[in-house]
Amino acid sequence: MTDTTRPRLRRGLAVLAAVTAAVAVSLPACSTAGAAAPAVTLPPVHAGFDYQINKPYQPPAGVRVVSRDHTASPAQGLYNICYVNAFQAQPGAEDQWPGLLLKDAGGQVVYDEDWGEAMLDTRTDKNRRAIAAKVDTWIDSCAARGFDAVEPDNLDTFDRTGLLSESDAKAMVKLLADHAHEQGLAVAQKNTAQLSTERADTGLDFAIAEECGEWDECGDYVEGFGDHVIVIEYGQKYFTKTCGGYGDRLSVVLRDRDVLSPGDAGYVRKVC
Repeated sequence: MTDTTRPRLRRGLAVLAAVTAAVAVSLPACSTAGAAAPAVTLPPVHAGFDYQINKPYQPPAGVRVVSRDHTASPAQGLYNICYVNAFQAQPGAEDQWPGLLLKDAGGQVVYDEDWGEAMLDTRTDKNRRAIAAKVDTWIDSCAARGFDAVEPDNLDTFDRTGLLSESDAKAMVKLLADHAHEQGLAVAQKNTAQLSTERADTGLDFAIAEECGEWDECGDYVEGFGDHVIVIEYGQKYFTKTCGGYGDRLSVVLRDRDVLSPGDAGYVRKVC
């Protein structure tokens, strides 16, 4: 289960921002035309992974899967995951979400204080569909530029306020997953370990788990997604632990907390 007291280290500085041996699966369509959804391709399991959601750079040798911000271009010849902030507004972008920001009883916008991001109000179907309409444009751009999957971040926003619920989050991400599948993209569950076995409700295909070794959650993700789990650790101690328990099955990487680029002071990247 998600521990709401944990540090928020999920994505560094994301405001800036091969298919070989992959497994193809057909997913049910949500198209009103009744046509079958395109087959989506999951990331290859136990493959070299790099998390580049800050600034893109030439992937290191051995990398087969990379995640980049939706404003970046995919890495040629690799499996590419497109990062989108789907449940919160980027800092300073509140005016891009008119009528869709979560407010408290006093009418004040509710913020994720760790990241300075206004939370989006997913409590009604009307709001969820309005939010999805905007996020779907990013998803469409990801598909058009050749990404293979999408990573909707902040699925766990409901864990940071009593105003949102788990059911709100599941309904929201299901809308995004259905649309992404129609575009031929697989969809990652970002964190939120307790939802891993509820894929019928979320429509999610694989997991990207931050710090699951630190919080003893890796097994929860494996229960729901098998070996289709990508793990990012930010501490050497927990990276070593995760490699010892899952390094022969899952994609595991150690990254610096700010997801820096090679040559930057503080850049860290290791694999099992």
